[in-house]
Amino acid sequence: MKSNITVKLARCKGCGICVAFCPKQVLALDELGKVKIVNAEACIACGQCELRCPDYAIFMDKAVDAK
Repeated sequence: MKSNITVKLARCKGCGICVAFCPKQVLALDELGKVKIVNAEACIACGQCELRCPDYAIFMDKAVDAK
């Protein structure tokens, strides 16, 4: 399954919850303390980042791979 992660930086307060819950280290905090996508290819579309974000700054669109 592929996914498309969207980050609304204006909403991100840099709490790091999404980074902590990501099982594949897809996310990291940048030098300004905001979340950034560092390894999109590793994303398994578990949705933990979106579910755990207290500021609704991350959105995940899940799409099934065409076969």
